[in-house]
Amino acid sequence: MKEIASRETDEHYMKRALSLAVLGQGETSPNPMVGCVLVKEDRVIGEGYHHRCGEDHAEVDALKDAAGRGEDVRGATAYVTLEPCCHFGRTPPCAQRLASEGIARVVAATADPNPKVKGGGLAVLREAGVEVSCPCLEAEARWLNRGFIRVQTVGRPWVTLKAAASLDGRMALSNGESQWITGPEARTEAHRMRASHDAVLVGVGTVLKDDPELTVRHVEGKSPRRVILDSDLRTPPDAKAVTGNRDCLILTALEDAAKTKRLEDAGARVIVLPKRDGHVDLNAALNCLAQEGVLTLMVEGGPHVLTAFMEKGLGDWLSLFFAPKVMGEGPGLGTGMSLVSMAEALMLKDLHARRVGDDLLIEGRFACSPGL
Repeated sequence: MKEIASRETDEHYMKRALSLAVLGQGETSPNPMVGCVLVKEDRVIGEGYHHRCGEDHAEVDALKDAAGRGEDVRGATAYVTLEPCCHFGRTPPCAQRLASEGIARVVAATADPNPKVKGGGLAVLREAGVEVSCPCLEAEARWLNRGFIRVQTVGRPWVTLKAAASLDGRMALSNGESQWITGPEARTEAHRMRASHDAVLVGVGTVLKDDPELTVRHVEGKSPRRVILDSDLRTPPDAKAVTGNRDCLILTALEDAAKTKRLEDAGARVIVLPKRDGHVDLNAALNCLAQEGVLTLMVEGGPHVLTAFMEKGLGDWLSLFFAPKVMGEGPGLGTGMSLVSMAEALMLKDLHARRVGDDLLIEGRFACSPGL
């Protein structure tokens, strides 16, 4: 009974640490979101989280909170949503700091996949005589930092494919018209999704047809970085996603000094990448974005861009809004994908469905997505 009670206690405080970690969403990349709760004699004496990249890590934030409360942390337990670091980066290592402060026990939700840590932080704590328990609510912690884990283990961001379609699977009419398939509630939810990602990507076709801003407007939240896939540099310098926006990246396969200068003078940054099958190599594009500090990417491109990600097995999660409409002829999700057997069909798992206004949102993880 004692072990069960202890596990329940650990999970109780770890849930609080996870709720703190989420407060750093949109600010910590390329660092993970981390929360920390300090507990002594079944009482919270300090708590904190990583507010943004370059600032105090969660453990230090919690220690400072405890000091501000006049609390003595010696003998306390630290609940941390990720293994404390053991290397010098922008800030000193946290594992050594916890040990030097007299923390008696550390409960970590999951190990850090960063090769610079990867068990090293827990080893430092054990060598210093600190009791260590790991994992605790690991699935929840790894899902929270799925982008960080994906970059550390695969070298690319976590990729969400977002689309809106009619009941017959169309994403536009035969004449190309696509605004608006879904209702206002679904569009608001899409903005909320944008705010939870580091970057949003579209193809140049979407830019030329719709001239989207790609910002967060209908909800509170930080606008993601804007990324345009543009193999031949057709993006107009006066496109809304470009003008006055130093966060716009244009990924191209064309080296053209004059076009590049016009786009960069307008506010974008142009990066030349290898070409594959006549377009920017998507693997190279994702590797590039990971190096740019993008941990989570939302692809909002048209049918052809979305299909390209699916064909190459580069989607992790699908968020598909279905509108109660029948649109007839027109492009849809998977347009251009040629399969010869049902065994090749892309499968989703961990499915969720819910109503958003008059529309239905179906979400799930691609079966081909690497495990967390």
